[in-house]
Amino acid sequence: MTTQDLYQQVIIEHHKKPRNFRKIDPASHHAEGFNPLCGDHLWVYMKINAAGVIEDISFEGDGCAISKASASMMTQNLKGKTVEEAKAIFSDFHKLVIGQLNPETEANVLGRLSIFSGIWKYPARVKCAALAWHTMNGALGRETTVSTE
Repeated sequence: MTTQDLYQQVIIEHHKKPRNFRKIDPASHHAEGFNPLCGDHLWVYMKINAAGVIEDISFEGDGCAISKASASMMTQNLKGKTVEEAKAIFSDFHKLVIGQLNPETEANVLGRLSIFSGIWKYPARVKCAALAWHTMNGALGRETTVSTE
C-alpha cells in the first residue's frame, strides 16, 4: 500500500465517521471557522481545565472530506494534551501543510497527523486541511470567528 493509498483511506474513514463530532456544552473555549473559498464551515468546542489540559474537544459543521477528516484527527490528537502542547502541534501541522516541514527528515510532534504531508502540493486543499486547526488556535486565543482568507 502506498502512502497515497493510506492517506485516501484515512481521509475517507474520518469523513464518513468523524470522531468527536458533537457540541460540548458548556465549552470553556469555542470558535467558528469558515473557508469562503470552498464553503467549509465548522465550530470547534473545547473544555480546558484550570491546569491548562484539554479535557474534551469536539467539532460540528459541514465541509469537504479533507476538512472534516482533519478536524476529526485534530480532536483525537489534542484530547488530554496541554494548551502548550496543542500550540506546538498546531505550529508543526501548519508548517507541514504549507510544505515547510518534512516529517521524515525533521523532528516534529505530529505522529499520525503527518499523513497530511503531501497536501501542500495541492494549494487549494491546504486551507481545507488547516481550517479546524486555525479555528482551534483561534478558540485558544478567545477569538470567536476565524476565516482562512
